Amino acid sequence: MSFRFLPDNPQKAIRVATGHSVLISSSIADEGRCIEVLDGIARVYCPCEETEGMTLAFLQTGDQLRTNRLCSEGVCIEALTPLCFKNDAEEASASFDAVNEWTLQLLRIRHLGSAELRLQALLALLVNRLGRRCGDWCDLPFRLTHERIGELIGSTRVTSTRLISRLRSAELLNVPSGEPIIKLAPTWIESSPITA
Repeated sequence: MSFRFLPDNPQKAIRVATGHSVLISSSIADEGRCIEVLDGIARVYCPCEETEGMTLAFLQTGDQLRTNRLCSEGVCIEALTPLCFKNDAEEASASFDAVNEWTLQLLRIRHLGSAELRLQALLALLVNRLGRRCGDWCDLPFRLTHERIGELIGSTRVTSTRLISRLRSAELLNVPSGEPIIKLAPTWIESSPITA
């Protein structure tokens, strides 16, 4: 997994291209800085050797990553859409922590009985939090690899591919060629076993 290092000095706008990652080292916590997403959608994941690539959260515009809660290895931020964030934000309300909330929701999904239910709950969560309703479809403004979906639902890439093929055949999921989005049927999203 490749990433670049976050600059040591505070910056008002750090831009990251889609698909690229930045390592937020634990040393930033000593300075009391907070990361705030200014624009775009990011995936927060663990760079530790044992759990490399494990998704902890997704962040969108306005969400913060509290650096005082990073593990000793730090965390990585991957841009799922063009991303802009700052690393000198003042910590907002102590009552809401986007990373903890996402981690809890992802853990709830992992405990559903079947891979089909876990996939439905995951996609519903992503659409409800990061997507929008557009006519006859719900749009998710980024794509995830089948391998990443497998990691998120606790299955293999092969199982994810099989499940996604079934959804396409049933016309519940559409991935338009040349567009970085996923379209999902609203009725399927609304019947998710877990609501956001």
